[in-house]
Amino acid sequence: MLTVKEIDTAEIKPKRYKLGDGGGLYLEVRPNGSKYWRMKYRIAGKERLLSFGVYPEVRPPEARAKAKEARDLIRAGTDPSEKKKAVKREAVITNASTFEIVAREWMEGRKTMVAIGQYEKTLARMVNDVFPWLGKRPISEIDAPEILIVMRRIDSRGARFTAHRVRSEISRVFRYAIATGRAKGDPARDLIGAIPPAVEKHFASITDPLKVAEMLRAFEGFSGTFPVQCALKLAPLLFVRPGELRKAEWAHLDLDKAEWRYRVSKTNTDHLVPLATQAVAILRELYALTGQGRYVFPGARTAARPMSEAAINAALRRMGYDTRTEITGHGFRAMARTILHEELHQKPEVIEHQLAHAVADALGDAYNRTKFLKERKAMMQLWADYLDKIKAGADVIPLHGSVV
Repeated sequence: MLTVKEIDTAEIKPKRYKLGDGGGLYLEVRPNGSKYWRMKYRIAGKERLLSFGVYPEVRPPEARAKAKEARDLIRAGTDPSEKKKAVKREAVITNASTFEIVAREWMEGRKTMVAIGQYEKTLARMVNDVFPWLGKRPISEIDAPEILIVMRRIDSRGARFTAHRVRSEISRVFRYAIATGRAKGDPARDLIGAIPPAVEKHFASITDPLKVAEMLRAFEGFSGTFPVQCALKLAPLLFVRPGELRKAEWAHLDLDKAEWRYRVSKTNTDHLVPLATQAVAILRELYALTGQGRYVFPGARTAARPMSEAAINAALRRMGYDTRTEITGHGFRAMARTILHEELHQKPEVIEHQLAHAVADALGDAYNRTKFLKERKAMMQLWADYLDKIKAGADVIPLHGSVV
């Protein structure tokens, strides 16, 4: 065996040469003074060569240990060179299959299928609440207790709804990893119910007809931009989800038929909104300003994107409304549902269909775009007429004990 002194004092020659250490292991000395550990061996009649690193980074005991491992593999019928390549391939696969890499790949793949706001919120939750703790871990090695720690950390700051949402998103990342061959199972699925359910919070809403009338009159005096004023007027008339209103496209509107057809991203279903004559009048007036573009309510900075999701709530606050306790863009849905049922005596199933809620019927249909269409058209016109009536100051009876 070579001694350290022999290695350190090895002569530098014009051509590379070998210093044998035994058992096929040797030190290759090069003209530039570099010294490489090598091992020659034969397997299946073929001569092969293994490299164990450079001296002095790899000391003699370490090189001999690696050589012994290689000889043990050869005796067992395994080619150590192929084994080394397989280990490297596994390391590359592992490094390319960390949770963060798989999660970002999953999010990028669905980026064109979801609203940009939804994509950005999912990304923010991952960056802030998941990647710092799970991001660098190979996804195949992550187990349920690790994910539960992440969920509990979020829950401990009072964000229980976010904790449940993150579990669901982690689960979807694992399902994608299973489909692409980088995970065998979904540990997040086993955590359903691991933390208490989030308490449902209702969106702030005004359901007293007297206060609704006051708000509608405030919309008439709004001093902001014309598109935002039109959005404010249409929000209670149509009572669709705020994201659907702000992203409305002219191509989906047929003002002659008084219909608005679009796909609800939340439920992945087609929806039809009958337009009352008042809504058509507002839209025809707005068409002169924004009708040449894609969006009914284009963004303030660029018409290539729709109005900001904060625009309606910002306008409400500008008029003095508290969007935490009084009314939000989403609160118009609760307002319409309550008054349509309690004041105008409309059937709950007709209201729910117009809200695009899943309402199972005897045939098991959760939602049908055209169901109750005749009744819904009549209801939407009745609703618009009612709003006009109370806005004009007609006598209305306040609702008592309304539940939002």
